[in-house]
Amino acid sequence: MAAEQPVGAVILGAGTSRRFGSPKQLAVLDGRTLLEHVIDAAAAASLGPVAVVVPVWLSRPAHYDDPRLRWVRNPFPERGLSSSLRLGLDAIRHEVSAAVILLGDQLLGSTLIDEILAARGRKPLIATAARGVLAPPLLIEQSHFELVDGLSGDIGLREILRGNPALVHTVAIAEHPSDVDTPSDLTRLTRP
Repeated sequence: MAAEQPVGAVILGAGTSRRFGSPKQLAVLDGRTLLEHVIDAAAAASLGPVAVVVPVWLSRPAHYDDPRLRWVRNPFPERGLSSSLRLGLDAIRHEVSAAVILLGDQLLGSTLIDEILAARGRKPLIATAARGVLAPPLLIEQSHFELVDGLSGDIGLREILRGNPALVHTVAIAEHPSDVDTPSDLTRLTRP
């Protein structure tokens, strides 16, 4: 009997950073870019292939030689989050049994990713919930990747979660990981 394929991840890092005012993928916090923080959390978790979706102008950092990383270029990031989500899932679709969806500007640790992985098998969608609000990071089973096909614009899996509550298992957390949308968000997170 063949072993089950691993769980992979998609890191959504191709956003246009409209609210931030400059490419936030390159914004630095504690000596690393925001995107590197997320890549490092994914690399430390119990994951297989990780699709890192970036804009075409962003070069792959030379110090990342992890063979699990798949650098996926989104030529049309202005088409919104849904385009990056589809590209990322397509890049690892045949290598994984499920994918954890991570935002490229959300500061989280590998422990939270592993908590989501531990909840597998309950329902095809696993979402984190803080005070009743569902948000990334989340997991989607490969058998349900087609739910993403109908998305367009700047819409991610949140709409799928809302529209399919019977498919969703929630992992309760005290607070969602910090998300950097504006320069003031980054300033607030900067440690003295």
